[in-house]
Amino acid sequence: MKVFLDLMWFFKQEKKSYLTGISVLLLVALLQLVPPKVIGIVVDSIKQNELTPAGLLQWAGILAAAGLSMYGLRFVWRMMIFGSAVKLSKLLRNKLYHHFTKMTPSFYQKRRVGDLMAHATNDLQAIQMTAGQGVLTLVDSLATGGFVIIAMAATISWKLTLIALIPMPVMAILTNYYGTLLHKRFHKAQEAFSNLNDKTQESVSGIKVIKTFGQEKEDIESFRDQSEDVVQKNISVAKVDSLFDPTISIIVGISFFLSVAFGSRFVIAGDITIGELVSFTTYLGLLIWPMLAFGWLFNIVERGRASYDRVSGLLAEKVEIDDSPGALNVKPEGDIEYDIAHFKYPGEEEAVLEEIRFTLKRGETLGIVGKTGAGKTTLLKILIREFEGYDGEVRLGGRSIKDYKLETLRNSLGYVPQDHFLFSATIAENIAFTNPMSDMEAIEAAASLAHIHEDIKGFTDGYQTVVGERGVSLSGGQKQRISIARALMMEPEVLILDDSLSAVDAKTEESILRALKENREGRTTIITAHRLSAIQHANLILVLDSGRITEKGTHEELMENEGWYREMYLRQQLEELVEHGG
Repeated sequence: MKVFLDLMWFFKQEKKSYLTGISVLLLVALLQLVPPKVIGIVVDSIKQNELTPAGLLQWAGILAAAGLSMYGLRFVWRMMIFGSAVKLSKLLRNKLYHHFTKMTPSFYQKRRVGDLMAHATNDLQAIQMTAGQGVLTLVDSLATGGFVIIAMAATISWKLTLIALIPMPVMAILTNYYGTLLHKRFHKAQEAFSNLNDKTQESVSGIKVIKTFGQEKEDIESFRDQSEDVVQKNISVAKVDSLFDPTISIIVGISFFLSVAFGSRFVIAGDITIGELVSFTTYLGLLIWPMLAFGWLFNIVERGRASYDRVSGLLAEKVEIDDSPGALNVKPEGDIEYDIAHFKYPGEEEAVLEEIRFTLKRGETLGIVGKTGAGKTTLLKILIREFEGYDGEVRLGGRSIKDYKLETLRNSLGYVPQDHFLFSATIAENIAFTNPMSDMEAIEAAASLAHIHEDIKGFTDGYQTVVGERGVSLSGGQKQRISIARALMMEPEVLILDDSLSAVDAKTEESILRALKENREGRTTIITAHRLSAIQHANLILVLDSGRITEKGTHEELMENEGWYREMYLRQQLEELVEHGG
């Protein structure tokens, strides 16, 4: 029952609802004692020829009143207890979602999307069952069972009650053993479901790749194997679960046998009346539900405990990057200064960046180039505080970027990543994502700057065209330009284009860069690129190689050197000349 202690913080929070629900539940348990007692009295009246029509009507009225009262009271406790359980599910779901939004990329490198989805759905459902059905079953089984036993002992025969309860310790021992087995097996079943969920999500997201390489059959086979694993692990849970009812039924059967056998002798001996024996066996029938409920309770509780452990483990993961104490809630603006001795990714041995030192004046453009894996994107992600743990400091406007609130810092940085994620919404909604209250005039202006306006007008529904998930219905170049337009809607102090022009032709690239230069005067732009024509206009160009700055300067200065930049620029110029028939 440890899970109830773990959830005590919530029970205290909703104590009014739970106390009301439990009080009403206890009242229902007391009212359930009325029918057996009335039946016993009526049986004895019949035997003694004392039952009159008026008396029968009176007892029938009492039974009807008890029934109607229980009907209304059961509605009340369901609203109180089950309603509170739904609140717990909502609270944990919101906590999880908020936690997910604060976690850094390293968290998502360790955790799979399907697994996180399983936590937010299947596990929360099991916890909700514990806080609702679990609380009900615990209180109802203990209250009904306790009241029935007290009624049997106090109003009929304590001796016969003790005899009827002889098999109960055996049931307690067996159900406890079943509960331990159930906890272990359900934990494995939940893990298997998470794996299947992740497999499904990954396959649906990568369906184009699967079809392109003709791997449908292999993927289906892999899914079938994982699905079979889920079935087997749940069957393993069901095998233990199925032991509860037969065990309890046998125990109840033995109790009935003992009650009838010894009760008959007590009737013959004159210790109890035949009506009292009928009442006793009816009371014993009421004990069947608490016993069955106790077995069901173990099922609910062990599932809830396994799920709560999994969710708690997620929520316990520390947020690696958060606001510093006393962080400034002001919009950062000014020069950008990098002074990093070295930086390693968490858990890695080799440094990804070393000796990164430069200053970019406000309003200037920085170009960053280098081979694949040289550290260009890492350098940018440090600026937007996706990674920390570097030896050195990065300043914006004369202050360390750690001195600003994360939200304020990132609201000043318009970041267009290499992986262009578009939501399954209209193009207008995707562009206005960073500024949802924008009107169509502002949306179209941003689209024009990104040179995507004419493309959008050519779509059947224009800006109201709904793109597929991740923008699957658009070309690479269109997704890039919509992503740029989305960043421009922020009117950021610093616009960061991380190889965001790779899928557009040279002419479109030149038009976009010219428009940005004209409309972003006085604000900073950072561009990483493989095509050097995208950054040759920059005020400062950095050439990275294995995480180090090997060359630094303007395009003209770098062309005077006999270095990588000059060699690559001339090669790209030659390739372009050949492409145009030169």
